[in-house]
Amino acid sequence: MPSGYKFVIADDHPLFRGALKQALSGVADVATILEAGDFEATKAIIAANEDIDLLLLDLSMPGASGLSGLISLRGIHAAVPMVVVSAHDDPETIRRALELGASGFISKSASMDDIRKAVQTVLSGDISAPVGIDLGVERDPEISDLIKRLQSLTPQQTRVLGMLAEGLLNKQIAYELSVSEATIKAHVSAVLQKLGVDSRTQAVILLSKIGSDPLSTPN
Repeated sequence: MPSGYKFVIADDHPLFRGALKQALSGVADVATILEAGDFEATKAIIAANEDIDLLLLDLSMPGASGLSGLISLRGIHAAVPMVVVSAHDDPETIRRALELGASGFISKSASMDDIRKAVQTVLSGDISAPVGIDLGVERDPEISDLIKRLQSLTPQQTRVLGMLAEGLLNKQIAYELSVSEATIKAHVSAVLQKLGVDSRTQAVILLSKIGSDPLSTPN
């Protein structure tokens, strides 16, 4: 077993991944830093590594739309602290990310020192948000209700929802999760009930709203 932290940097810009890697290398006891340039690669790394200490996640990678990517990854590995790194650093985006399970938020304009401080804060078990920003409260009642519903999903239900959003059939999801198709049908029914919708399509549309403007614009 290697000693030291294992970090994952998920961002589609190689130069920014390099900058984050440089910042993380200043954190004590770093053993491994894995990199992913798109959402598929990120999912594969998260699924294959049980011992990840921290994921730094860009919101606008290919294959993911806004905070829906965060939701899907938390379904795969709910125990991994995930810090959102984004150029969209408005109070609304930060607040929603934290409400949906992010352990921290780092603006892409943050200094190396601020990035290290945020990472250290999360590694110590606390939540990290940019200093001096009033996160306020959710003003969109539809989004507020959706966040509460998403928070009520179990990790496995969250993962199933993420796979529904990818267009996978029940049979494919059952194969991916190594469970029976009947189990997946039960999960899908529970997800639809908790989200208050009648069909898989409606569930996917609802999930996409959490990734809508301003979150889905490229950063």
